[in-house]
Amino acid sequence: MVRWAVAVAVVALIAPLSACSLPSPGPATSTPVAEDAPTAAVQRYYDQTLIWKDCDDGAQCTTAIAPMDWDNPSTDTDISLALTRHVATGKKLGSLFVNPGGPGGSGYDFVHDDVDSAVQPALAKSYDVIGWDPRGVGRSSAVKCYDDAQLDDFLYDIPAAPVDTPEYDAETIQASKDFGAACLKNTGQLLNFVDTQSTVRDLDMLRAIVGDTALNYLGYSYGSDIGMYYADRFATKVGKMVLDGSTDSTVTSFDVTLAQTAGFELALRNYLTACPKTDDCPFTGNMTADLATIHGLYETLDAKPLTAPDGRKLTAGVLDTAMSMALYDESSWPYLSDLFSEVEAGTTTTAFYLSDFYYGRDTDGTYADNSTEAFVAISCLDYPAVTDPAEIARENAELLKASPTTAQTSDLGDVTCANWPFQHRGGAAKVVTGAGAAPILIVSTTGDPATPYQWGVALSHQLQSAHLVTNNGEGHTGYNGDSRCVNTTVDNYFTKGTVPDADPKCAT
Repeated sequence: MVRWAVAVAVVALIAPLSACSLPSPGPATSTPVAEDAPTAAVQRYYDQTLIWKDCDDGAQCTTAIAPMDWDNPSTDTDISLALTRHVATGKKLGSLFVNPGGPGGSGYDFVHDDVDSAVQPALAKSYDVIGWDPRGVGRSSAVKCYDDAQLDDFLYDIPAAPVDTPEYDAETIQASKDFGAACLKNTGQLLNFVDTQSTVRDLDMLRAIVGDTALNYLGYSYGSDIGMYYADRFATKVGKMVLDGSTDSTVTSFDVTLAQTAGFELALRNYLTACPKTDDCPFTGNMTADLATIHGLYETLDAKPLTAPDGRKLTAGVLDTAMSMALYDESSWPYLSDLFSEVEAGTTTTAFYLSDFYYGRDTDGTYADNSTEAFVAISCLDYPAVTDPAEIARENAELLKASPTTAQTSDLGDVTCANWPFQHRGGAAKVVTGAGAAPILIVSTTGDPATPYQWGVALSHQLQSAHLVTNNGEGHTGYNGDSRCVNTTVDNYFTKGTVPDADPKCAT
């Protein structure tokens, strides 16, 4: 059955829930050739000088240029990258680049608006903390597809034809084709070059032009993907690097979807276990019965969506997005109780509040940024779309087995990427080794529903210089949260160069 809301897997996330925005880590699947020095063709980009200017709230801002196509640089197609920084308040150890996740998250906003949400005070004291919008995102040369009303239609409209009919499928496919065509028309050829590997090459250029001989980097969620591929391509340029909420470089797009589907099912069960101990819990405490109730809501909304006051339809797909948003961290679980109580009563307020928060939609119907469009564009380049009906059927069976309550399946597979204007830019997923890189810390949280703990464990074995920091707790990512152990371990690593002798196995 097709869920209408964005026909791509709910995978990717935007950092700690303090900056939250749901779904996706999408590891790029290309296998880069290790590099050390820039080639003559791109040297001019490494030689540019940045001019920083004050830009509100104590931050400084600037713009860099990069080639649209790193393999065929041309001044006629240069793109811009927007950067912001908070200058070190104490003795400066260098620059620290931070990425909040996504793909599609704005590193510019993350650092500019509240540097304390990006790093602990010890790092703000010791480093110029820099955030940037990767290519395709926000204030940089960006992906543009639809205006606000059109994006509303794409995310929230449902086909006129009945579900599970050829007419329904045809409407779904046409909507995906129209979206991709609009992205190409309004973005141009940049749409073919917003892949993660191109961002990795941008990051090395940015490292050089801020004057650092080695990259100091903190990547949350999908930001860990950028970091691990940087370490694999530019191993000798790694300074201090922390990857928090990381993926496993060997997983496929379906592996990501399957693991996250299972992760959110587990998080839902954890919520249902805790719920009866709270006020106004809408569930009985009987796990089997409560899961059946939630599954019944999906079936009911598939058959007869609820209509919001603004006319939008609360479908099973919208419910799923809203639930995922609230399951990212246990501090958001109270929203789930409100959500389920309201839906049972025929009310849509909390469901659309959570779904809109996920997509960056404001109450007036405008979208705060292009994170949804950038997420789709980057993901479709990073991962090959599965189009074989037999393989799609096999994958759907696995999803239903992993999450019988909430699994979202489609006979069309990833219909958006299957109809994308450009094919993915990588090969088969492979192990990253980062051979020759300085020590790297991998922070992985045992109860992370979006980037499962085992991914961090796997990456810590793949990257030859990696050291695992286990965070025993709930929620997506671990640093700059409630665990003093994680915060101290990361801060001491960045400020003192201290590498744990063994996994500290932190607890909240």
